[in-house]
Amino acid sequence: MGKNESDQLQLGEAARLVQEHGAEGARALVRREHRPLVAIAAEVLADDAQRIGISYAGFCVTSLPHKALEDGASWLRKGPPLTLLVEPGTLVDSNGAIRHLGVPYGARARMILLYLQTHAVRSRSREVELGASLNAWLKRLGFSSGGETRAGMREQAARIAACRLQLAWHRETDAGRIAGGFLTGSLSFARPAPDGQGMLWQERVVLDEAFYAALTHHPVPLQEAALRALRDRSMSLDLYVWLAYRLHSLTAPLPIRWAALHGQFGAGYAKLFQFKPRLLEALSAALAAYPGARVEVELQGLVLHPSSPPVAAALVLGHRFSPTAPLSGSD
Repeated sequence: MGKNESDQLQLGEAARLVQEHGAEGARALVRREHRPLVAIAAEVLADDAQRIGISYAGFCVTSLPHKALEDGASWLRKGPPLTLLVEPGTLVDSNGAIRHLGVPYGARARMILLYLQTHAVRSRSREVELGASLNAWLKRLGFSSGGETRAGMREQAARIAACRLQLAWHRETDAGRIAGGFLTGSLSFARPAPDGQGMLWQERVVLDEAFYAALTHHPVPLQEAALRALRDRSMSLDLYVWLAYRLHSLTAPLPIRWAALHGQFGAGYAKLFQFKPRLLEALSAALAAYPGARVEVELQGLVLHPSSPPVAAALVLGHRFSPTAPLSGSD
């Protein structure tokens, strides 16, 4: 594809161009507005470290909001076979004042939760070490140490720690519910870092027992380089983890209608015609970060095709946890 051959970059085309022409060659072949997709694909394809991130499979079919909700509002999302309810919590400060916190939202909340899930599965423990390690991880994923980033991370951490969480399933054969939170206790910045660069987090946190049990039964391996490349794109992160969960388990093409996609990913978009362009934009970035994904756009929606997982099975086994188990009503 030359510069003048098409005004649009086809889904998944960025990764192919990088593979065939290299990063600089691919940049020269696309329009300026498509160069961020080339940069995402180049970053993922150049990943030599092959570090793995982890998400609970339930967050591959449901997700947090992309933007802040109204004060006091709860968050309800349905992604068969699960329904997710997140209720805002409160925080009592050192002066005894009560602060009402909202539901966690956006890319930063997702990245903090991905860190907690990743390290809990790696260590096979509900207790997750923080301290300098979370700062190092955030830096590795490309987050700056500036004041605005620290303030945003601090806010999302407080919301994650304080909120109440319910995951429910309803099937013909059974029904069940997980209730609790993400964490037992707080999650906060603790003290200035010795080098003066930002703040350290408290030494450790403990994942809620029910949430940890669900996570260890259903871990979804993700490529850390892809998370880094999508770190500021909350809908693209949601689409990436959804595809990571769905595509490798398919045995035949699976059509997904626009209405179903709107119901799963389109919170904040009242009309389908407003949502579709936003979804396609976010999907383009997700597919640039997942070169092996095979997804087509049709008049009625998307068609998912059987694809290799984003993380090779050998790497997953090398980290000593089982590949994704299908979600069910028993855990």
